[in-house]
Amino acid sequence: MTDRSENAIPNPLTDVTGLILAGGEGRRMGGRDKGLEPFRGAALVSHVQARFAGRVAEVLISANRHLDDYRQLAGRVVPDAQGGFQGPLMGIYSGLLAADTPWVLVVPCDTPALPDDLVARMVAGIGDHRIAVAHDGERLHPVVMLLERSLAEDLHAALQAGERKVGRWVERHAWTAIDFSDCPDAFINLNSEDDKRRLEMRPNEES
Repeated sequence: MTDRSENAIPNPLTDVTGLILAGGEGRRMGGRDKGLEPFRGAALVSHVQARFAGRVAEVLISANRHLDDYRQLAGRVVPDAQGGFQGPLMGIYSGLLAADTPWVLVVPCDTPALPDDLVARMVAGIGDHRIAVAHDGERLHPVVMLLERSLAEDLHAALQAGERKVGRWVERHAWTAIDFSDCPDAFINLNSEDDKRRLEMRPNEES
């Protein structure tokens, strides 16, 4: 169980680490490293990293290839604790092990339109829960979540038991949904070249 005071709101600048998941195989991108794909003049992961800049204690990137390239974009790069491209849960687990703060805010590398106030809203809504998950008004986005670092041991046990579904693991714990129904398009992710072209044609809403 958590040892924090009930309903205490974490201070993002001291209590929260941002973790960007960029460790996938990019199969729908032809096997290319999705986080390093160019998008509006910068690597895709850079647009996501900008949502954390100056808003959290540290930014980590979960990556399994091109580690030197990613190190230019974040203080620390965290490869999966176990190899074999085992999916986002393994990236999350590895990030929990590496983080120095009691909370970790996870986001995928392929969501360049995330809201600027993502950190503030996730932290404000956590309450006495152990996990908060973004909800766009229609569906949950389990890989956009704030969670306690102390859940690492439980997550490790789940992985050892063969669990690979983020949402299914989240449901085992005290969690809450954070309402982002005012900006549902913020969670559009780029899984393919067609996705990237479509989003590049949209108005640029980045600050």
